[in-house]
Amino acid sequence: MATEHPHAWAADAIRRLREHDRRTLPTPLRPLPLPSAFARGDIRVYVKDESAHPTGSMKHRLVRAMFAQAIADGAIQRDTPVIAATGGAVAVAGARLANLLGLDFTAVVPAKTPSEVLARIEREGGRWQPGERPPAAVQEEARELAARLGGHFLDHFGDAERAVAGCGEPTIADEIFGQLSDEPYPIPEWIVTGIGTGATSATVGRHLRRHGHSTRLAAVDPENSAYFPAWASGCADYATGMPSRIPGIGRPRTEPGFLPAVIDLVVPVPDAASIAALRWLNSAAGPAGGLAAGPATGTALWGTLHLVARMREAGTRGGVVLVMGDTADPYRTTHLDPGWVRSQGLDPAPYEADLERFARTGEWRTHRA
Repeated sequence: MATEHPHAWAADAIRRLREHDRRTLPTPLRPLPLPSAFARGDIRVYVKDESAHPTGSMKHRLVRAMFAQAIADGAIQRDTPVIAATGGAVAVAGARLANLLGLDFTAVVPAKTPSEVLARIEREGGRWQPGERPPAAVQEEARELAARLGGHFLDHFGDAERAVAGCGEPTIADEIFGQLSDEPYPIPEWIVTGIGTGATSATVGRHLRRHGHSTRLAAVDPENSAYFPAWASGCADYATGMPSRIPGIGRPRTEPGFLPAVIDLVVPVPDAASIAALRWLNSAAGPAGGLAAGPATGTALWGTLHLVARMREAGTRGGVVLVMGDTADPYRTTHLDPGWVRSQGLDPAPYEADLERFARTGEWRTHRA
């Protein structure tokens, strides 16, 4: 009996990855109504809703590209175990896509990973095991496990940017500009995203340069993260050694996928401001009539409103696109829980007052940001 050539399995696996996401791509581009002070239509804001991916996060797009790249490279074959080091959205997406391909998947997770995330990994067909080392060493622990099992380590910090560049089409930037083609401002003034692995900002920045668009790229960065000081100082290996409290974005050190040269502006955002903006988005009183977004989207909204205010002051017309990275559901007992927020020493109230004043008058004060 003839044995199937490994190239045939690889081609079929990549086809299945593409087919799996075809019905959810492109992810929606939703208008975000601005307060009445901006209602003239001179400035329009859109939300690129990456929570529409099958696992509810923009990390799904990155992980799909990483699987496709590793399969094309021969690093993942039909019986290769896949190992990741994360207790977040990458693990959930990795579990789902590995299950789709009939591959074993294990996430080595930090000790304080929420039980909701562990349950989601299991529901998607994956396994998890707690890391036995401090959180900063979980990556190396997972890499060693992959070596022992003869598996593939899914290094989202080291490989995501390269994978999206090689196997990530259609990219998020391709989709944004396609969706804006019939809008009043088909070339937006700004695109706003956070920085986690650096893959999304690198993808958008490259697209802008490749196509000669006048759009500028802004990245938002939470407290404790190394990206803003690295961008501002030009120090490529800047490190803070402190973890981010905003899931999915911010890192204690700059990661390999971070390309500061393609970013026009990095906006540092206080964590309490991110929480205030998150609540504003999720509230029926918010400008979108309620948008179930995660905390990183709160960070992006705060930076977006800062840019909108700058455009208004300068008399600039145009569009702004902010990237919504994930949904609110995983954060009901953390960032959306007032008790948890207090336990972190965060006070969103002053920033909520800023947002209320902005909604009422269009006035944006930036002294805290």
